[in-house]
Amino acid sequence: MRKTELLIPAGSLDVLKTAVIYGADAVYIGGEAFGLRAKAHNFSLEDMKEGIAFAHARGVKVYVTANILAHNGDLPGVEAYFEEMRDVAPDALIITDPGVFAIARRVLPDMEIHISTQANNTNYGTYLFWHGLGARRVVSARELSLAEIREIRDHIPQDMQIESFI
Repeated sequence: MRKTELLIPAGSLDVLKTAVIYGADAVYIGGEAFGLRAKAHNFSLEDMKEGIAFAHARGVKVYVTANILAHNGDLPGVEAYFEEMRDVAPDALIITDPGVFAIARRVLPDMEIHISTQANNTNYGTYLFWHGLGARRVVSARELSLAEIREIRDHIPQDMQIESFI
């Protein structure tokens, strides 16, 4: 049986530290750019580095969202942001947009990439598509039933991870 990962959203450094202390296996955070929670308190690069160091010292992973649906004008900034992520060193990026995904693969070829629920991942064909491009994990659409998620699991490679909100 696969190990279940308890993944907690962290909107601030204090929340990240609390989640880590109280048993999260991983946390996901958003930076000040390229995330969908534009009005949320998001992490500066310095806070990301501090939070990741804190989490990693306790064996906890940190994933960074870059889950916007990008417009043409966003793409140069996305590339620069991913170049900054080299120093930040999260465990994975959570991405929605195929263009943003392609930039991440080029700029950070060794970075693990997860596909956001915002990509509306509702069938095993979508999972297979993303797996073929190198995504390690796909977050299921929130409206899927447990039976639908089981059917997806039955049709995708064993090394592909499914993440679901509960």
